[in-house]
Amino acid sequence: MRRRIKHLLGRAYLGASGWREEGARPEPPAFVLIAAPHTTNWDLPIMIALSFVYDVPLRWAGKHTLFRWPFGGFMRALGGISIVRHERGDRVQALAALFEEHPSLVLVMPAEGTRGRVEHWKSGFYHIAREAGVPIVCGYLDYERRRGGFGLVVEPTGAVRADMDRIRAFYADKVGKHPEKFGPVRLREEPEGSA
Repeated sequence: MRRRIKHLLGRAYLGASGWREEGARPEPPAFVLIAAPHTTNWDLPIMIALSFVYDVPLRWAGKHTLFRWPFGGFMRALGGISIVRHERGDRVQALAALFEEHPSLVLVMPAEGTRGRVEHWKSGFYHIAREAGVPIVCGYLDYERRRGGFGLVVEPTGAVRADMDRIRAFYADKVGKHPEKFGPVRLREEPEGSA
């Protein structure tokens, strides 16, 4: 019954905001989900509504300031995991270890790491997936068409540029709410000349 209520809530939110889901639920039970383009705070409620419609329980890492009172409990209930960015520690290994504890984990990673334009994506999504032995799924919100969902599934091979070429091609036609804030789909550690 709870699943049905969440589905109806998700569909109601999408309908009221003019959005529709697109595509099917990914087949792998556990994966790292890229959330892109990420150019506005409105991405979060749309992503959560889509997760309700698809019945994909999401966990997402957010900066610790999101988890302060009075909204901390609510953010955790929505799947949030608090990350203190300035503290030392192997976050990749810690987040990858969550997949051992939760075999159906879907961990959302906004690869840009911010809503503003950046010249390189953060590579955590890639390394977490490799460490955990799970695929990467390209999630998207396309504001131009007001469609969102799940797309390309990539098994990270360690050939970073080749894997990123596939991811780049997938996101080439996706438009964020503020397109000027969506920078190049590129990791800092890719060889020179990567697009």
